Amino acid sequence: MTIKLDQTPHKVQANGHPESFIFHRSQRTKPANIISGSGIKFTLDNGRTIIDASAGPAVACLGHSEPRVAQAVMRQMESLSYAYSMGYTTDAAEDLAAHVLHNRPGGLGKAIFVNSGSEATDAALKLATQYWIEAGRPSKNQFIARKQSYHGNTLGALCVSGHESRREFYQPWMSKNVTFVDPCYAYRGQGSDETDAQYLQRLETELEETIVRIGSDNVAAFILETIPGTTLGCVPPVPGYLSAMRRICDKHGILLMLDEIMCGMGKTGKMHAWECEGDFRGPDIQTIGKALGGGFVPISGVLASQKIFDAIAQGSQTLAHGHTFQAHPNACAAALEVQKIIAERDLLGNVAARGEQLEREMKAELSSLPHVGNIRGRGLFWAIEFMKDPAARTPFARGSGYSDRVVEVAQGLGLNILGTLGHTGEYHVEHVIISPPYIISQEEVSEVVRLLRETIVAVDQEGKKW
Repeated sequence: MTIKLDQTPHKVQANGHPESFIFHRSQRTKPANIISGSGIKFTLDNGRTIIDASAGPAVACLGHSEPRVAQAVMRQMESLSYAYSMGYTTDAAEDLAAHVLHNRPGGLGKAIFVNSGSEATDAALKLATQYWIEAGRPSKNQFIARKQSYHGNTLGALCVSGHESRREFYQPWMSKNVTFVDPCYAYRGQGSDETDAQYLQRLETELEETIVRIGSDNVAAFILETIPGTTLGCVPPVPGYLSAMRRICDKHGILLMLDEIMCGMGKTGKMHAWECEGDFRGPDIQTIGKALGGGFVPISGVLASQKIFDAIAQGSQTLAHGHTFQAHPNACAAALEVQKIIAERDLLGNVAARGEQLEREMKAELSSLPHVGNIRGRGLFWAIEFMKDPAARTPFARGSGYSDRVVEVAQGLGLNILGTLGHTGEYHVEHVIISPPYIISQEEVSEVVRLLRETIVAVDQEGKKW
């Protein structure tokens, strides 16, 4: 029997949902259909052009068209399109690892390349667990994470993610071996009578007391985002925070794991966001992604220190974690070309210069607007936090939808930005993220800021009592 299917794409039903064979992430509205991209812009099927001021979710670091990357993938496919990482390797994977780790940043010397950022988190958690088993300390299987953190959307990654709305449906699956401590979020978490040093000391005390309560013989690692992205909105740590966390972890024999899937690989003007933190010496395990491959292919990674590798190499000699598409040669070839372009064109220099401009112009043009509370970030990784009353630091009520409306109006004006992604925890944070491609020009930065101001003013003038 032959079944005739309607092949018309995105036909809109009366309820506003598209007739599509794709199970779209939102059923509320019809997704916009992108048909092409060039530079920092993409074009929709209705002919409208959008400035991608967030690079998707901080992914498209080289913009939306780079012939060199396409050519690199084609060369790889013509040579070898797939290799199974069990017992085999490829030049593409080896060369990418050598490029990323050539100077052994912070003592990191080995790489595992996987697909999504969530998968990288799962691999990192499993690596930490295996490390302690190989080291003869299997009781160290508890993890400490931070409230309102985000490390991915697989079940393993959600277990260490302090993102309440994304965990809500899956509570029966959430692991019981994860304890959460406060984030480093001075704008809302630091007391009005506290200095930075006192605030830092309070966070240090909380972590140490948590370790003591669980027992250092039971704690495997402390995992945190160097600069939290979607949950809190590009919040740099207070001075000395990472070094303090490093000292406490070292004191109690605990691994320090940094998640730089969103904030790393150049967004701060340094290849690794932790390199902005003074004398901080680096993590034991680090996850990377998004800008690693620039969105041309799905790829992320786990970077490990030599001691992690040595424990396994001198023990079972087998990495217990693995996937079919691990270190996929096409993905590695694309990511390697992305990283070569960043280096050859000194795009980190452009990130630093344009980031200073973005900060300067946003603060000049947006700070006086009635609901702009805090403008923060580093490099080309910035957020605007909106408040009902910025002077009193009174937040919007949960469900107000202010930042959602800003994102919606911005798109109508031809600007793509990233908004608040659900309810993340104790602090209700209404924010938008601006993390444009590293290739953005001086004129384009000014255009982004102009459109941001126009957007926020338009939302405030809609008459709704936010």
